[in-house]
Amino acid sequence: MSSSSEAVAVQVERGKHGPLVGAVDQGTSSTRFLIFAAGSGEVLTYHQEEVLQHFPQEGWVEQDPMELLNSSLTCISKAVENLKNLAISFEDIKAVGITNQRETTIVWDKTTGVPLYNAIVWLDVRTTTTVDSILERTPGHDQDALKSICGLPISTYFSAVKLRWLLDNVPAVKKAKDNGTLLFGTVDTWLLWNLTGGVDGGLHITDVTNASRTMLLNLKTLKWDPGVCKFFDIPLSVLPEIRSSSEIYGYLNSGPLHGVPISGLLGDQQAALVGQMCLSRGQAKNTYGTGCFLLYNTGSQIVWSNHGLLTTVGYQFGATGPVVYALEGSVAIAGAAVRWLRDNVGIIKKSSDIEGLASKVKDTAGVYFVPAFSGLYAPYWRSDARGTICGITQGTTSAHLARAALEAVCFQTREILDAMQKDSGISISKLLVDG
Repeated sequence: MSSSSEAVAVQVERGKHGPLVGAVDQGTSSTRFLIFAAGSGEVLTYHQEEVLQHFPQEGWVEQDPMELLNSSLTCISKAVENLKNLAISFEDIKAVGITNQRETTIVWDKTTGVPLYNAIVWLDVRTTTTVDSILERTPGHDQDALKSICGLPISTYFSAVKLRWLLDNVPAVKKAKDNGTLLFGTVDTWLLWNLTGGVDGGLHITDVTNASRTMLLNLKTLKWDPGVCKFFDIPLSVLPEIRSSSEIYGYLNSGPLHGVPISGLLGDQQAALVGQMCLSRGQAKNTYGTGCFLLYNTGSQIVWSNHGLLTTVGYQFGATGPVVYALEGSVAIAGAAVRWLRDNVGIIKKSSDIEGLASKVKDTAGVYFVPAFSGLYAPYWRSDARGTICGITQGTTSAHLARAALEAVCFQTREILDAMQKDSGISISKLLVDG
């Protein structure tokens, strides 16, 4: 984007929009609020705000929880203004949903509503030593010791490890726990709690997809697992209530959409799975953003990966609806590699320049780029891995580096596809892509 905020109003023919649905999309790089025509799925208008990432130490990635909240409120207000400019009544908005960056961990005091620390972002690797100490307590230092319960390896990626670090290293968090005022949530929970009233009756809720990214959810019971919580020494009292991905949780407490029901919660990659209509077993999608995330619908079957993939909840529509599971291949660095070439190396001025630069050469001339800025996720799960560029010669140019960065994303995607086909036993003939 050319500025820190962006507002877009797509002109539509009046009288044909019908009931509308709003969606908060809170991501690692930006927040958006989009307004759709419920019948056609057409985007009528949206507003977008960039959000900052902070890097206080090597490997640390943080965001301000208040910025995530305030950017959401701004986007809602601005998008509603856009709607008015289109002569469409905002009263036609009948429901709002929330989708969010997953695993990012927020803690706050329920009596004040004040965050007790910055949000620890999903790709943060400060918890490497925490992971090492946890592995010391597992038989054989097995990274997959809890996988048969939660579907996830013990890794810096997931929320339980981040929350354990906060309890061990931030006195205000430990004090709030001891006082019984500590609340934990991923970004969906933080936004929902505030949008439904905050200290004045805010709802402490998450959905099954976000819960499945914490390491604390039992995939079979769809409840917080007492044994795993005890293993991490995390009290159940700080955890949100788990609900389905689609039901009325509560109502917006203020602003132009006061009283509108919030009726959808989905982690961003699961939302992409649903948005791409991958609603049948065997369908898959891949999303390219800061990272790269490939999800494969396994239906009602829980498929335990033997090839470095994650077993996760795909979605659940309604409290009594069936639960759909998925296999996921998570890659930490995709678009972030392009941002690194732009901001740190300076070989491009805009992210969109990468394509033109890379196309100046027909291949990488033997240059390989391993963008392990936050370790390596699937299928290796090596938090100690670090990025490297190899194969450089005197003839290497910026174009070769740009092409190698793009090819790195392709190589990682191929590794995930190969692992997914081995786990599922089915050849994936079609892959839907977004980002």
